[in-house]
Amino acid sequence: MDRRKFIAGMGLTAIAATSPVSINAVERVTRRRYNRRRAVPRVNQVAKTGKLKLSFFPYELKLRHAFNLARYSRTTTPDVQVTLEYDGIKGYGEASMPPYLGESVESVTTFLNKLDLEQFKDPFCIEDILDYVDHVDENNRAAKASIDIALHDLLGKIMGQPWYKIWGYNPEKTPVTSFTIGIDTPEVVRQKVEEARPYKLIKVKMGLDRDQETIDIIREMMPDVPICVDCNQGWNNKEHALEMCHWLNERNCLFVEQPFDKTWIDETAWLRERSPLPIIADEAFQRLPDIVRFKGVYDGINIKLMKSTGLYEAHKMVTLARALNMRVMIGCMTETSCAVTAAANLSPVVDFADLDGNLLIANDRFTGMTVENGKITLHDRPGLGIELLK
Repeated sequence: MDRRKFIAGMGLTAIAATSPVSINAVERVTRRRYNRRRAVPRVNQVAKTGKLKLSFFPYELKLRHAFNLARYSRTTTPDVQVTLEYDGIKGYGEASMPPYLGESVESVTTFLNKLDLEQFKDPFCIEDILDYVDHVDENNRAAKASIDIALHDLLGKIMGQPWYKIWGYNPEKTPVTSFTIGIDTPEVVRQKVEEARPYKLIKVKMGLDRDQETIDIIREMMPDVPICVDCNQGWNNKEHALEMCHWLNERNCLFVEQPFDKTWIDETAWLRERSPLPIIADEAFQRLPDIVRFKGVYDGINIKLMKSTGLYEAHKMVTLARALNMRVMIGCMTETSCAVTAAANLSPVVDFADLDGNLLIANDRFTGMTVENGKITLHDRPGLGIELLK
């Protein structure tokens, strides 16, 4: 602590204790001194007479390559783009719907049409607004996330600050992000490895009979870059899974994500006790209460906004997982830079990041966080930190 500030503070305390000057007067003096020494950020002045206006439309995300996983393959991802407007300021969000979420454009638009957000006169009542959204209907996690993301973007713009600053996070502490290589033929795998050369961590989709072949190709082309493995529930034998964990550990693998079906709780706990690599929950992990339930079953969690219903709950997830000494990963679906950048605001306080979903699509609508030398880079734009492409 600065010695002069300490002495000045002690002096003010002594004056307050021995004179008739009120504590409030001392506080006013202190506040004037403090404000002279700092630049007060400019905040958009918003009248509280406005209404939250919601609009949305379907938007199909087109993938650059077929996305092949252990249980399915696709070349597009259904998506709904959302806008929340308050007194002329717009916040953007989205709902991305890979198959395993069980949501569709129809289910999302049906849910959004049920919402009456104009009842809320103050957009800063974020807990009331999102509690209302969460209780309109069960599930619909991606639909709920679209409102949460847009609301955070709106509020950050009103305050004139990006969310990583509002939360007090240091943007210099962002991690590297992994680049995903899906299950594919050896020729396509080699092509994807070439695309991945700027990145410092490679995420490999596994769960079929060519797992070792894929790793061998990557190690041939990029022998020193760390990898992580995502099985997407693809392994179905715990002894084989343990053998693979030891084999991967010898090849500079950092962790294994969702090795078994999400219902295999006992088998996952058995593997975790014996594996030399951390086991991370993805499909098995959805909402905040799951964290306590999975303590001792998984070493860590993969937070995705489309599962967590958005940033509000995801922020709580980071805090709880840290308190339970669990690893934290921030991930994404195939999404535009809107949702990916939203998640990136949490990245300074996580262990691992897998935020390349926007890089896997050919029709992004936004600019946002960037990857520089393999590292997530957050920019000093208010809200989520995104701009709509013209």
